[in-house]
Amino acid sequence: MDDTERLKEKAFSNGDVYVGNFEGALPHGKGKYTWSDGTFYEGDWEEGKMMGKGQIMWLSGAKYEGDFSGGYLHGSGTFIGSDGSEYRGAWRMNIQDGFGRKRYSNSDIYEGSWKEGLHEGCGRYTWNSGNTYTGNWKRGKMCGRGVMKWANGDAYDGYWLDGFRNGSGVYRYVDGGYYFGTWSRGLKDGKGTFYPTGTRHPSMKRWSSSVGFDDSGRSVSSQSCSLDMEECKTARPDVNRNVSEKISVGKISRKSGRISNRTKSLDDSWSLCDPAEDLTCHDISSRFSHASDLGLTEVKDNNAVIYEREYMQGVLTKERISYSAELSHKTKKNNEFRVEKVNGRSCVDIFNSRRSYYLMLNLQLGIRYTVGKITPVPKREVRSSDFGDRARIRMYFPRKGSQFTPPHYSIDFYWKDYCPMVFRNLREMFKLDAAEYMMSICGHDGLREVSSPGKSGSIFYLSHDDRFVIKTLKKPEIKALLKMLPDYYSHVNDHENTLITKFFGVHRIKVRSGKKVRFVVMGNMFCTELRIHRRYDLKGSTQGRYTNKDKIKENTTLKDLDLSDEFLMDKLLRESLFKQLSLDCLFLESQDIIDYSLLLGLHFRAPEHLKAFTEPPATVPSQDNSPPADGVSSQGELLIPPKGLILVTHEPSSVNIAPGPHIRGSTLRADSVGDQQVDLLLPGTGRLRVQLGVNMPAQASRKLLPADVDSAEVELFEVYDVVLYMGVIDILQEYNMKKKVEHAYKSLKFDPLSISVVEPKTYAKRFIDFLKKVFPEQP
Repeated sequence: MDDTERLKEKAFSNGDVYVGNFEGALPHGKGKYTWSDGTFYEGDWEEGKMMGKGQIMWLSGAKYEGDFSGGYLHGSGTFIGSDGSEYRGAWRMNIQDGFGRKRYSNSDIYEGSWKEGLHEGCGRYTWNSGNTYTGNWKRGKMCGRGVMKWANGDAYDGYWLDGFRNGSGVYRYVDGGYYFGTWSRGLKDGKGTFYPTGTRHPSMKRWSSSVGFDDSGRSVSSQSCSLDMEECKTARPDVNRNVSEKISVGKISRKSGRISNRTKSLDDSWSLCDPAEDLTCHDISSRFSHASDLGLTEVKDNNAVIYEREYMQGVLTKERISYSAELSHKTKKNNEFRVEKVNGRSCVDIFNSRRSYYLMLNLQLGIRYTVGKITPVPKREVRSSDFGDRARIRMYFPRKGSQFTPPHYSIDFYWKDYCPMVFRNLREMFKLDAAEYMMSICGHDGLREVSSPGKSGSIFYLSHDDRFVIKTLKKPEIKALLKMLPDYYSHVNDHENTLITKFFGVHRIKVRSGKKVRFVVMGNMFCTELRIHRRYDLKGSTQGRYTNKDKIKENTTLKDLDLSDEFLMDKLLRESLFKQLSLDCLFLESQDIIDYSLLLGLHFRAPEHLKAFTEPPATVPSQDNSPPADGVSSQGELLIPPKGLILVTHEPSSVNIAPGPHIRGSTLRADSVGDQQVDLLLPGTGRLRVQLGVNMPAQASRKLLPADVDSAEVELFEVYDVVLYMGVIDILQEYNMKKKVEHAYKSLKFDPLSISVVEPKTYAKRFIDFLKKVFPEQP
């Protein structure tokens, strides 16, 4: 720069110096600013702010060269950290955001999408050990579909959650063996099939169409997440973003211009185990059926041995040896298309053969419109008028589109959203982000229909991430919900630990022929961090409350008479449970509601020994002294296995405290740790926050019948460690005249106290009394 460019030098009172062009009193054009600590920036300026191209170097040796905007690292640039790490890619306000490549100081490399300093979306991470993961990320952790290839030649193609193998997947061993199955937080959990080396395995074509292998086992590209990094780099797609380690570049101080370089290797905070050691690493729950999803290829040897296995938290509980020909026959049978016949006319029959698709599309269009319309409205307290008949949003969605609605591929329909301001406030009360809510339900992944577990004929949909349940309702149920809505709003506002179902929205679709479909959006109580092994619907009645054994499947919801276990809980946890149940039942009684139930989900922990036989709980010795490894005392007595669950003092930084669709309320206190808030520690798995109805530890105890044991002289019990999930559901049935007539009729045939239909006060008392037997006090 020379005098013609009006080069000037200005020293500031704090020791900073600027040399360059000015416009008035502000740096403008080219210039160099040096802070008193030696940090300097040299490049373009605009009205006193770093704007354009430039470079900044810190006293620590860290350096950035690239785009600036408004004083921030913003655009495209290269950052070299003082530790030798290097990031080349997109930036947004001092944080890596967009597509970029980072080489860490330990030579690990990540190349892919970033969001707010974290890996999110599609990316590839290569460890210095030679291990490679290619697939989807979320908030810095492997999440979604992806392929992990280890340096020893093993590989896993399947689903991940929070850095753990979780859900369905295929594990390929270096010797050519394959295991098709499900994982839960890194452990095999559920049913699966192992194909030894040399055995023909099912066709991998369905897997290879996404991230995965072809039939020869080679890694292939993903259609949903481009694994071609060069193509991804050029296109810079706007994809979902995910991640495993937080790399944060702090904001540049307006005074000092410093940047906080807190980059950290992925391996510093998280390490993978050796997959050759039978996959005892990370993962979570999802259903997987290789028989129905993957067609079998031709088998060379009809006598080839394969192993059908079932695991519980990494422990092999069942194994059946079969032959390829036998499995092939069974697979063909399972592949036959079957439609379950529904008694009566479904409320969505109006959509004919494509009713499910049309309904799903209409739901998404309507909810996207409603949430987009109500979210920008300034937040305020609800008023009485927000619950009235006029508190509705109505919109017509013609197929060709309109001034306010987009064109779509469904049929023309009218949309009605009930009490939008109330449900907007409820979603915020439940700490549910509007954007996440809309993307979960209205994203490109769509909704999936699930079979109805009840007799109502309702249609159920699940969001693609399992967070939300959408259920069609009958007109009386909608009326009951809207009638109780003011009191429901007050109840959940006053009691943050309520176990009652969360409602997020009530809507109606009307097609031009005049047919109407009403539905409600609720939180999924079984969207959990741990796999649900068994589930019950408990009402407290006995008449007809059992399940035909021939119809029980892996995910069947069982009933009152099917439950033979008692669940022993920490004293304070139990007190909290029944205090809230009493409040919730009192509310439902005030609304004349009956027929509700407790939906209970059980996650069984499998310690070294899956189960043990012991004397009645009152005589179980203290758990402070661990039993011998073989589970047998010196006197030859069978002992309870080591605890698979441990309560520890709550540490917010050590657990996930983000609210979920079912999770709400404070962390619970436990008597066993001195009336302190607690977390649940699962040895070998993780640490979870304990809330009412979520991650609640207990010990399941079931008395064995004389036929199950060699001697009837001593009472023996099966004992398991379990994690409980629960909530009160089906709260829209009023005790109206129809129900009163039903009660009178059934009372003539059965014991009046055994039938489900009784008046609200009696129903609530019976419900609580029954649950006190299910969750008895500690002796």
